[in-house]
Amino acid sequence: MRLSGSELECVRGGKKVFSGIGFETKGGEALLLLGPNGAGKSSLLRIVAGLLKPAAGRLELSGADPDRSLAEHAHYLGHLDPLKCALSAMENLRFWTRFLGGEPGRKPADALGAVGLEQLSDLPAGYLSAGQRRRLSIARLLALTRPIWLLDEPLSALDAGGQNLLRDVMDRHLADGGLILAATHAPLGLEGARELHLGEAT
Repeated sequence: MRLSGSELECVRGGKKVFSGIGFETKGGEALLLLGPNGAGKSSLLRIVAGLLKPAAGRLELSGADPDRSLAEHAHYLGHLDPLKCALSAMENLRFWTRFLGGEPGRKPADALGAVGLEQLSDLPAGYLSAGQRRRLSIARLLALTRPIWLLDEPLSALDAGGQNLLRDVMDRHLADGGLILAATHAPLGLEGARELHLGEAT
């Protein structure tokens, strides 16, 4: 699987965020999006996820299921954890698994266990700490298999144990041939990760 972008341009609110951005990465690789606040790291991830339309340029995905869109091959983990506070951790995970469809990666209970939340499966998400909510979002990556992970500041709200857990999860995903694009200010500890530097917004 190979993912590439060429001459990508993003305009938001009538202001050009970036232009002329290109990249190429393949299965088993991580590409880190680096740069100051406002450089467009999150916007680029959202373009790849299909949540924003580029003002110019194109994205290409090869070696993947031609009957599925790029967005259908990807998991997007943004700044905010997409959880319903009144639903339990398990109910949130089951909802997202059903909503996203496709072949399951693990049973929801196994995914919760993998992130250390098995004892909190029946607790409403509104009672979880920020770090626990982030772990629940990570469980979504595991509960449904998708080869492309788009991660926006994935270490946010995680303590040292949570950060180590996420690094292990990412390492396994890459070892299985998955692909990661991650916007980050903090080192992710991914060996051999490539970097794409975005400049100041203009």
